[in-house]
Amino acid sequence: MTIEKITEQSGEHQDLESKSSLELIEIINGEDHKVAQAVQQVLPQISQFVDLVVEKLETGGRLFYFGSGTSGRLGILDASECPPTYGVSPDLVIGLIAGGDTAIRVAVEQAEDDLNQAWLDLKAYHISDKDIVLGISASGTTPYVIGGLKACKEHGITCGALSCNPDSMIGQIADHKMEVVVGPEVVRGSTRMKAGTAQKMVLNLISTASMIALGHIHNNQMVDMKLSNNKLVERAVKMVIELGGIEEAEARSMLHKLGSVRAVLNQLKQ
Repeated sequence: MTIEKITEQSGEHQDLESKSSLELIEIINGEDHKVAQAVQQVLPQISQFVDLVVEKLETGGRLFYFGSGTSGRLGILDASECPPTYGVSPDLVIGLIAGGDTAIRVAVEQAEDDLNQAWLDLKAYHISDKDIVLGISASGTTPYVIGGLKACKEHGITCGALSCNPDSMIGQIADHKMEVVVGPEVVRGSTRMKAGTAQKMVLNLISTASMIALGHIHNNQMVDMKLSNNKLVERAVKMVIELGGIEEAEARSMLHKLGSVRAVLNQLKQ
């Protein structure tokens, strides 16, 4: 007998079409309150994975996220935010999605059902055992992720798995599993909701804690961020004034010349 996955079960909220907009968002918000508590239950496992990520990145490796649908998009989102936030290379944290870049915006039918494609996608980056991967699947049974994890294991690559069902298939394959059990969705099976929120929270924890451990934050400030727009330039000016103890005009001049908060602070220390 096949046991129905929690992410596919029917929740306690019924007759949604009869609810007012306020009733609906109160229901959804009430369910969302459960997500942080579910994440809290797996903090030790997340911490262990972060330590592995830091170890790999410190020795020249990279972190790969891969998944399909919402899971794949969330991995790409987290990876794409690392360079501007922490000033790292876009080749350090890489997100892959079943169906390729087209699938970021438009669903690519049956792309997630290909057991071989994830490994082909990873090989295009010349992945090796210096790297570490995280397969992301709310159900824990996505073939694209399963195939990718199995191939990585065969090639001696450290594997993590992030899912929202206990005893998930991808968790059984990976070296390190993080299973955030958030319960059935308000809209049955719509894992872009609580499951997606949980995955986003976990990815935030992994990338943020890793980048802090790698030295890309001073105190609590993004001193390595890229000054890519006016808002970030103004933030950088304030940082330099606060941390460097200089006047605004000098802060702006040094940032214009040196290009980053860290570079300015390093020069001021000399």
